[in-house]
Amino acid sequence: MISLTIEDSVATVTLCRAPVNAINEEWIEQFDRILAELETLRHVNVLRIRSGERLFCAGADLELIGSLFATEAGRVKMIAITRRMQEIYARLERLPQVTVAEINGAAMGGGFELALACDLRVVADSAKVGLPEARLGLLPAAGGTQRMTRICGEAVARRLILGAEVLAGADAVALGCAHWVVPAAELPAFVAALVARLAALPAKAIAECKHCIEVAVAGRADGYEVELAGSAALLADGETQERVRGFLNRQ
Repeated sequence: MISLTIEDSVATVTLCRAPVNAINEEWIEQFDRILAELETLRHVNVLRIRSGERLFCAGADLELIGSLFATEAGRVKMIAITRRMQEIYARLERLPQVTVAEINGAAMGGGFELALACDLRVVADSAKVGLPEARLGLLPAAGGTQRMTRICGEAVARRLILGAEVLAGADAVALGCAHWVVPAAELPAFVAALVARLAALPAKAIAECKHCIEVAVAGRADGYEVELAGSAALLADGETQERVRGFLNRQ
């Protein structure tokens, strides 16, 4: 359903629940266990999330929704499942590693909410992405309204969520929903090169940079003081000292 492989400082999560990586309760719990493991792996500084299927992730399992939708008790359970999705996506967002979503095919609803919880998104030119829940009288409640608004801005979020709009890869980049669009055949190689470049950066510096960005987005703390505290911690770190000395000696 979901596999985790680790090579040096790179972890790869492959979504492999045929045929469309639909999200159910087992998927959620398995993903959560993988995130818990990654939180302990300080030598890993990049997480690549990819799909082994023709789609990235189609969102919630329609069979599960169908089994729950008809009763009040079932609808209450649907809310509980959505809350668990919120929790694991927030956990993904909090990881110290740089997280990269490799969107090879459609990423809809909860599948695109997963990608939005990643730091970086690379989308194939043939892929489609969106939060079209409003078409069914629903809303993207696994963090979609919050993250899309923060990432893309209010105007774009209103356009895409209220209009239930689905975007092609190039349009997703143009509107700020993704960072790069790549021909589908070149996507794995592009992401591999990106991940290798990120993996060469020091893990502690990346974690401190992520923390500072998160503080800036949240706006609840003095980001300048957080920068200074992070800088002090890094200046005391042996790897930072070695890298700085090496850089200065080349001058």
